[in-house]
Amino acid sequence: MQKVTLSQTGDIADVIRRIGKEWMLLTAGTPDRLGTMTASWGGFGELWHRPMATIYVRPERHTYQFVEAEDTFSLAFFAPEHREALTFCGKHSGRDVDKVAECGFTIAQSETGGICFKEANLVLVCQKRYRAILEPDQMTGFDPNQYYGSHGGIHVMYMGEIVETYM
Repeated sequence: MQKVTLSQTGDIADVIRRIGKEWMLLTAGTPDRLGTMTASWGGFGELWHRPMATIYVRPERHTYQFVEAEDTFSLAFFAPEHREALTFCGKHSGRDVDKVAECGFTIAQSETGGICFKEANLVLVCQKRYRAILEPDQMTGFDPNQYYGSHGGIHVMYMGEIVETYM
């Protein structure tokens, strides 16, 4: 991968489409101990005059402890040939299996310390800037029970400034 500017990644609408349709790997930790999970929820925008990514993680997810502990997380996007690996990372917990080894990924570390994978074709490295627990009583226009209750705990939202981009 080569470090690029965020504007070199193309249309941000394509990245948003990729989150929901092609998924991404959210990763935090160190090269020796990390958590990675497949995610299909997230967003991008500008806040405080900075490019930002927003992610959502349930506290029961193994990756949660790594996102909580670290100042940096990464969002990695992959070519279609890695779909099976992303499916694997979404169905298995890092508590039970070494996802990196099982998927054949190569760990890389960004200049700011973010952990990612060399096989990705787009990586956004983010510095955490804000954290909040979603509140079901603030959700409008749909029934939160669709996503919470028997489905799992309430997501924690993290907003991270995009500080490095690799392609």
